Amino acid sequence: MNIKDLKYLVALAEHKHFGKAAEKCFVSQPALSMQIQKLEELLGIKLIERSNKSVLITESGLNIVKRAQDILNQVEAVHELARSAKDPYAGELKIGIFPTLAPYLLPLIIPALVKKFSKLSFYLLEEKTAVLIDQLKLGKIHAAFLALPLAEKQLTTTHLFDEEFLLAVPKTHELAKAKIIMQKDLENKKLLLLEEGHCMREQALSFCQQLQATETQDFRATSLETLRHMVAAGVGMTLMPKFACHSAKNLAYIPFQSPKPLRSICLAWRNTSAKQALLNEVSQEIISTVKTNA
Repeated sequence: MNIKDLKYLVALAEHKHFGKAAEKCFVSQPALSMQIQKLEELLGIKLIERSNKSVLITESGLNIVKRAQDILNQVEAVHELARSAKDPYAGELKIGIFPTLAPYLLPLIIPALVKKFSKLSFYLLEEKTAVLIDQLKLGKIHAAFLALPLAEKQLTTTHLFDEEFLLAVPKTHELAKAKIIMQKDLENKKLLLLEEGHCMREQALSFCQQLQATETQDFRATSLETLRHMVAAGVGMTLMPKFACHSAKNLAYIPFQSPKPLRSICLAWRNTSAKQALLNEVSQEIISTVKTNA
């Protein structure tokens, strides 16, 4: 058994297709298939259920895939340590971020990060929270912006900032001229929310429960910009994170009374990451930049 065999197995488990796994590993399909078969013979168990159309990982195979991924992460950590020893501030830094934060935070912080860490190449992945956590665990990215609280014990987190939510309403709405939103103002009111899979949806639902408001059942948005356009069109109202509250002709943004609804944003990385010292410095630069531009 060697590292290459483990890479083939993990790729096959990820893609569920011999051809795609072979392409990912830069080998021919017959070569990958043969190595998987040899691995099964070596271990004395069946890892893969094969058919003409699909690949199914057996229960034993899934357990071995998980351990194989851990081993590959450790191997990558060794390489990271070696690269960091040569120059901890050079190389690539792959960071994930969720869609309701990316368009509003990145233009603010990336120029400062590029200036501060001029020898680093930043690669950014925009995905929903569940995908980002999986990518972190698989070692596909070095760190990710996530919303707290976070239950993943294998991840280290540094709190970056709290972002308040404002109420976005059409300028023709009865609340548009209010200077502050009281809890009673939203009792029995309906709010437009994002679709399933967005962490902000769960936060908004929690706020709705506290405010005794409910969700509009016949509409769910795929993005904050869709929500903004729907509110501007007079369809309803919504919660909008402060960084996303750009001025618009037909919109009004109103703050809430204390305690204000907030989301807490952190930078998270694997506990075993070889880039921990660098990521701590990156976190401090983000904290400083956000405070300066608040």
